[in-house]
Amino acid sequence: MRPLAIIGPTGTGKSQLALDIAERLGAQIVNADAMQLYRGMDIGTAKLPVDARRGIPHHQLDVLDVTETATVARYQQAAAADIEAIAAAGAVPIIVGGSMLYIQSLLDDWSFPATDPAVRARWERRLAEVGVGELHAELARRDPAAAASILPTDARRTVRALEVVELTGRPFAASAPRIGAPRWDTAIIGLDCDTTILDDRLAKRTDAMFDQGLVGEVTALLEHGLRDGVTASRALGYAQVIAALDAGGGPDRLREAREQTFVGTRRYVRRQRSWFRRDHRVQWLNADDRAGLVDGAVRAWRHVS
Repeated sequence: MRPLAIIGPTGTGKSQLALDIAERLGAQIVNADAMQLYRGMDIGTAKLPVDARRGIPHHQLDVLDVTETATVARYQQAAAADIEAIAAAGAVPIIVGGSMLYIQSLLDDWSFPATDPAVRARWERRLAEVGVGELHAELARRDPAAAASILPTDARRTVRALEVVELTGRPFAASAPRIGAPRWDTAIIGLDCDTTILDDRLAKRTDAMFDQGLVGEVTALLEHGLRDGVTASRALGYAQVIAALDAGGGPDRLREAREQTFVGTRRYVRRQRSWFRRDHRVQWLNADDRAGLVDGAVRAWRHVS
């Protein structure tokens, strides 16, 4: 099996390139953007509408309700099964996205520490009762090293650390995911471009999301439990709009939410670049070279060792 992965920072055109390559190779696409897993989170995640997918099958889109928690372990299992099924049907799997942990857990055979829904639920109830500050203090008492490595405001990771410590009886760091050998003979293509150009794209992308109805999308999702979604409610754009609506939802608050979304996205892009650049297997292509991208990516896929 020879999958193709298209990775890189937000806003570099990964989805469109995947469509172009899929048409040429007779491929199917597997999403690797954590927030595109959620039903109804469309505008703020730049999810391709069904009528823009050119009839190409897409997997791992719209598989979770906003109240459900997305986990790397769950995604790894489901996406790997999709890839195996695509290959068994004689098609090429194309993995597309920018969620760093999700991509690496899929391409490299990570093994994860145990999880127990009942234990997790108990800690989440405790979080709702006492708040993240007190829960983080509890983690500091049980595992000082873990608490030092997790921000006191990071509720999701604090809950996960407490769950793992309780289940294993060991420090959280000792139960970190183990990175195994590459799972498949994957060609990994990275898209990137000049920072100034990308920043301009991100600004236009953010404006387009708000102009196309992100506030309305968030308002509708709040009626379906978005605020209770541990993962979904923290997504870029969504978290900022929720805060603006909670503050009255006036024009000034929404302008501030738009600016905060742009700044947060730009900061996230810097983290993506840093993460992806550490992987020596990635073959980087200039996202601005639209004419040569498909040929370059297909050539890399055909010659993967």
